[in-house]
Amino acid sequence: MFIVLLRFTGNKAAAGEYLSEHQQWITQGLDDQVFLLVGGIQPGLGGAVLAHNVTLPQLQQRVAADPFVIHRVVDAEILEIAPGMADPRLDFLVPAR
Repeated sequence: MFIVLLRFTGNKAAAGEYLSEHQQWITQGLDDQVFLLVGGIQPGLGGAVLAHNVTLPQLQQRVAADPFVIHRVVDAEILEIAPGMADPRLDFLVPAR
């Protein structure tokens, strides 16, 4: 699984121009069942995405297609997590042993 950090750059003012396209990108990730959770990094520093059911190269390609990334509104960082234990409600994220 992955955490994608989308931190605003000095071009943050352009966010409004690409917001609709960025929201469509988010919706597509949710519809494709790749994004589990999307939210803001507080206080107003950017966004974060919890992703799974995707390989790192596939996720890198998906993130590169985000209009905020394309237009340098945000810089993206992808953190890969190897789940080991979880609350029972999140067991689907932990690989079978």
